Amino acid sequence: MNYYLSSYKFGSKVDALTEMIPANNKLGHINNTRDWVGSDPARAQKHQLEEIAALNKLGFDSESLDLREYFGKKNVLREKIESLGAIWVSGGNTFVLRQAMRLSGFDELMPEIRKRDEFLYGGYSAGVCVLSKDLTAIDQVDDPHNFPYEGIQKAIYEGLNVFEYVILPHYDSAHPESKMVEKEIQRCIDNQWLFIALRDGDVIVTNDQKLRM
Repeated sequence: MNYYLSSYKFGSKVDALTEMIPANNKLGHINNTRDWVGSDPARAQKHQLEEIAALNKLGFDSESLDLREYFGKKNVLREKIESLGAIWVSGGNTFVLRQAMRLSGFDELMPEIRKRDEFLYGGYSAGVCVLSKDLTAIDQVDDPHNFPYEGIQKAIYEGLNVFEYVILPHYDSAHPESKMVEKEIQRCIDNQWLFIALRDGDVIVTNDQKLRM
């Protein structure tokens, strides 16, 4: 699997992103980070449509991939993802996203998806944070106790385990969460937790082959 991981929006390496578009350019846009209790559904949909339009301009053939439609239907989700060449995971609440990934079975499918050399995982903010092994270091920025879905009333702190270290976006940036991220970084230092801090504009471009080296 290839990864294009931005601190905020598409970041500063859009040219690299266009070069990473797989032969199967069908992309599923995951916006479940914005399902939190108290969110504005109309605003969330507007945000998703804007990002889908931007991705299509880059050369993707994008559509919404709402994990809520696959709760309890892991095999159906597997078939859907097999028809895609990429996903884009938007920013929002990491813990809400993690709940949606649990209920849909996306987390169980992740090891299978990672075996696809040409598949692209792109995203930013929460869509990047969820790839860490453990999500403890971001629970002051994102509320882990926001439960919008039936069936989960306990925070999930296990990430998708792509990275051993924590990824902290919005560091030293003009973002409303930047000051809180600085506090999380200090908490990582105090507890000797491995982390990478990203300023808005920063992008990590990598793949599973490099991660195994």
